[in-house]
Amino acid sequence: MSEKQKSLENQVAIITGASSGIGKAAAIRLAASGAAIGLLDLKEARAEKTKEEILNAGGKANIVDVDLSDHNRVKQAIDEVVNQFGRLDVVFANAGVNGVVTPIEDFPPEEWDHTLTTNLKSTFLTVKYSIPHMKNQGGSIIITSSINGNRKFSGIGMSAYSSSKAGQMAFGKMAALELARYKIRVNIICPGAIETNIGENTHKDENKLEKVRIPVVFPEGSHPLEHQPGKPEQVADLVHFLASKESSHVSGSEIYIDGAETLL
Repeated sequence: MSEKQKSLENQVAIITGASSGIGKAAAIRLAASGAAIGLLDLKEARAEKTKEEILNAGGKANIVDVDLSDHNRVKQAIDEVVNQFGRLDVVFANAGVNGVVTPIEDFPPEEWDHTLTTNLKSTFLTVKYSIPHMKNQGGSIIITSSINGNRKFSGIGMSAYSSSKAGQMAFGKMAALELARYKIRVNIICPGAIETNIGENTHKDENKLEKVRIPVVFPEGSHPLEHQPGKPEQVADLVHFLASKESSHVSGSEIYIDGAETLL
């Protein structure tokens, strides 16, 4: 392994939602660069596969079961990772769901709360309880937002999801300025269509959506750069860049990774 490939040697990263998709790809990518990985996930069985893949490749990883809506468990989980590996350098706040997709007038308030809690509050808690462990040496915080709610607003029925993603953007920029004095960089990535299993956490009410659907037909091929959705590994490469010293002067930035999808 070259020195460039070891760019995160002796560093420790925490990744939420690490059992699949972007989280899993990022965990494997950062581990390959030398980082020890704390896998924070509610789905331990899936996260175990991520851990095994990292260990089999010679990396370091551990799983901490955590409910990201519970502030006590989030703090305990982060403290556990730091106690095991000795420090914290990179935080990838990635966990999220699409949640219920339905018109605003039909949106159950409890489902709105669930989506905002899972996506936005969990980001706040993850960042909040990581800061004390990063203040002395600095580091990188990366937040997974989305094109939805930031550059795209045609996801009919996704008002809660889009609001949570817009909130993550604002929170990330506020955090970037507030934490700059501690040399902690904060950046927000906004993926477009990526091949993940987030569909499992998407609950569309197609019948109700028909009453608010906008009759717009996009040109054939809605992904101009590659004519297909992106791969989690492509997002993981961006996460690696933002985690490494190669992005030492990048903070408070939103970076869209969608193959020019939202420029149509």
